[in-house]
Amino acid sequence: MTYCVAAKLNAGLVFLSDSRTNAGLDNISTFRKMIVYEKAGDRFMVLLSAGNLSISQSVREILQIEQLKDPEGGEPITIWNAKSMFDAARVLGSAIRRVHERDGDALRKADLDFNVALVLGGQIRGEAMRLFQVYSAGNFIEATDETPYFQLGESKYGKPVLDRVLTPETPLAEAAKCVLVSMDSTIKSNLSVGLPLDLVVYEADSFKTDKIVCIDHDNPYYQMMHNNWGRKLREVFDSIEDPVWDDAHTDIPIKMPAARHDMLKKISTPHEKLI
Repeated sequence: MTYCVAAKLNAGLVFLSDSRTNAGLDNISTFRKMIVYEKAGDRFMVLLSAGNLSISQSVREILQIEQLKDPEGGEPITIWNAKSMFDAARVLGSAIRRVHERDGDALRKADLDFNVALVLGGQIRGEAMRLFQVYSAGNFIEATDETPYFQLGESKYGKPVLDRVLTPETPLAEAAKCVLVSMDSTIKSNLSVGLPLDLVVYEADSFKTDKIVCIDHDNPYYQMMHNNWGRKLREVFDSIEDPVWDDAHTDIPIKMPAARHDMLKKISTPHEKLI
């Protein structure tokens, strides 16, 4: 399995992916799930992938050469000459459908699903940054101010911190920290996600970045974040008052709806405490 997350902020874009693939606890491998497409001064795009590894690798290869017919009769549209990120996402969708045409029947006969999911984000000169999630049918949706991030793969463990922290106004450094905490929470709870990680931070209107890093177990920032996050969570947990029974002294007693309280009175024994 895998976990990837990408966020679109006013200040830029943040992308993070793990690199673990496995077919069981005794068969774990490392494969990159992120690829960067850059033409300095003109466009900068990042692709994240999850799902069947053979499908995602095929899509990435075909994407380099995939073309769409220009409705205005110009040269075919590719990711390298697309005038918008929307058109680049269309080219990616076409690449997915091409792989499905080639391999779909064979996969079906082998009782395998055509399972792939991708996130494509970036900026092409002449328009604002955009972020898309692309599905296995080649269709896609775009990130909005209300939903400024996308996740792929094992999303449930890392989602709470994203929902609580990320907004379009979040600074890039803080957003990078947030997605790393999201990844760390996922790694803690799911053995199918693991280091090394690939992180890219892109500043709006730069069309390039020098903030690309591979994070392994020895990365000092990741180790500090991992240790502090666990410790701070425990401190916050310990600072919250324990629940108490109705007849005990507390500033914030636990209350129960009257009907529920009456029901418990009927089924309890004289020796039981009621809440």
